[in-house]
Amino acid sequence: MTAIRDSVAEEAPVRKGTSGRGFLYPGMVLPFCLLVSCFAAWGLAGNMTDPLVKVFRSVFSMNNFQSSLVQSAYYGAYFCLAIPAAFINSRLGYKGGVLIGLVLAGTGGLLFIPAAYVMTYSVFLTALFTLAAGLSILETSANPFVMSMGPEHNATRRLNFAQAFNPIGSNLGVLLAALLILPKVNPATAEQRAAMSQETLLATQSEELKAVMGPYVALGLLYILLAVMIGRVKVVERPVESTAGESGGPGRLMRLLRNKRYSFGVVAQYFNVSAQTCIWTYTLHYVTDALGVSDKIAGYWLQASLIVFLVFRFLMVGLMGRYDARKLLLLMCSLGVGLSLFAMVSVNILGVLAIVSLSACISLLFPTIYGEALLGLGEDTKYGAAGLVMAIIGGATMPLVQSYIMDKTSPAVSYITVAGCFVVVAAYGLYTLRAPRPVSAA
Repeated sequence: MTAIRDSVAEEAPVRKGTSGRGFLYPGMVLPFCLLVSCFAAWGLAGNMTDPLVKVFRSVFSMNNFQSSLVQSAYYGAYFCLAIPAAFINSRLGYKGGVLIGLVLAGTGGLLFIPAAYVMTYSVFLTALFTLAAGLSILETSANPFVMSMGPEHNATRRLNFAQAFNPIGSNLGVLLAALLILPKVNPATAEQRAAMSQETLLATQSEELKAVMGPYVALGLLYILLAVMIGRVKVVERPVESTAGESGGPGRLMRLLRNKRYSFGVVAQYFNVSAQTCIWTYTLHYVTDALGVSDKIAGYWLQASLIVFLVFRFLMVGLMGRYDARKLLLLMCSLGVGLSLFAMVSVNILGVLAIVSLSACISLLFPTIYGEALLGLGEDTKYGAAGLVMAIIGGATMPLVQSYIMDKTSPAVSYITVAGCFVVVAAYGLYTLRAPRPVSAA
């Protein structure tokens, strides 16, 4: 049975007369389904990590800026590992990159075991960095891998479909954090913790950090299981249609930099990930400040935000069958600016609803920017994909800006950061509408 499945997956890409029709090339259904499960799996990690900013702030009695280093470690790993991932993809193919990424991410999840017993913030950051390093390689490989599994003319829509499963994992991640982590965090303030005896404080922190450990260890085991399953399916990757030259090295870098659709796309992706990370990271801060509720109740609002993201991701995939994805991007970014500004001045239940609604605005941004920026890159696609994943560094840097503004003003005022991010992404959408399409995408 395995041999038959493997032969189908290997032979399907080279059949004639089918390359221009359908959503996937023949025989690609099983590899595509397994790869889509990876999109859900890394979404689970990303959004289970968002609440850790506030968890570690409480456990270790830190300010917002210090606790935001959680996001710096997580998204900084994406930046550091994207280029190595491109080299891996060039030498071992997209599948090789997916497998290495899953194993490394699994190792990061298991590192939460020693971190919970050492009870040191820096060790948790190391575990998060390792986990995210694996996810960086996984994402750098999986996104273009999905695009290569079918005709180029519907590659962006195919990527949007695969990315639609990412918020399923995101919702599960937030739910796990709300059920397994946040309820175990002692509500004691920094002053109350300082007044505890050393034994009581250590016992309290140990219980809290072991609650953090459990879900991440399970996540690490899930990544290793996925690696085993994907490793058993053989897929021959199709050569990429090329409009670029064959030279690599400095020539490739200069081609990418001179390609405005791509280079502007990297900038837009930076600000898109910045907006997404800031929205979800500081939803808890905004809700608790605006409504005066506990972190647990605020966690349900974050869950609602992720549900909105999930529903609109699938809705946007459907709308893209009738409307230009670039126009939808411009529309949603404009709405995002308006909602951010409204939340700044209406710090009440309506402002909270505006914050939750921002998830609808970001629902189609990542895969649409990704697909538009890679159009026509040909042989440069693997390295172009790495540049777009490096743009995820926005998730490491922009929360520091927002947290600094928050420490100086309030959670509501800090959302001016999100509004500015939407403006930049909207500008990219406008540019892609006005610029000529690459020849190979026609």
